[in-house]
Amino acid sequence: MDIGKEFAPTGTLRVAINVGNGVLTSYDEETGQPDGITVEIANSLADELSLPIELKIFRSAGNVVEAVENGEWDVAFLARDPKRAEVIAFSAPYILIEGSYLVREDSDFLCNEDVDKPGVRIAVGKGAAYDLYLSRNLQHATLERAPTTPGAVDLFLEQNLDVAAGVRQPLNEYAARHDGVRVLPGRFMVIEQAMAVPANRVKAASYLETFVHTLIRSGKVGELITRFDKHQASVPELP
Repeated sequence: MDIGKEFAPTGTLRVAINVGNGVLTSYDEETGQPDGITVEIANSLADELSLPIELKIFRSAGNVVEAVENGEWDVAFLARDPKRAEVIAFSAPYILIEGSYLVREDSDFLCNEDVDKPGVRIAVGKGAAYDLYLSRNLQHATLERAPTTPGAVDLFLEQNLDVAAGVRQPLNEYAARHDGVRVLPGRFMVIEQAMAVPANRVKAASYLETFVHTLIRSGKVGELITRFDKHQASVPELP
């Protein structure tokens, strides 16, 4: 099968863009146009495959994962996770971002290890990579799920929860704009952001692996991090 047909059986490369991840994508609500690192990479892939492109907007990573079962997209940008890998084939990570905790200024929490205690309630975006990670790894604290990643901070405030989990850069930006909250130092996880295709597209998955390696080796990912001023993200080392 021609690689373009495996990627895009409809003839158009339908790329899922999660506008809930502010590190990788920005979104203009008035025009409906996304921008950012994932959009640039999506266009590069479409150009390389000589395919027209359609950017499909999703509000959360969880929505993207749900949509794969309905065949709504051909390529996506998602954090690698073993649960998601049951239905999705991931490339090597093309960018690394940190999962961090937002707490109130007067909170007793001083480090990430303080959070996992009985009675502690943590706001997360439903289906986000850190929701899946914390669901597997927390021993005592409990999770409260907002419909989207940005909504986790709102849930944290509205329900007077103890902690909001999320991506470090947006949490830092929020804390800088609002009094009474702070981000704990360090990280509770490294989020490996990868490109993805439906699990049954084996040749497309292999092609993506090479494509991502080329992006990293060429310096393209580092250039995009600089251009979009996302310096809390980093480029992974290749084996």
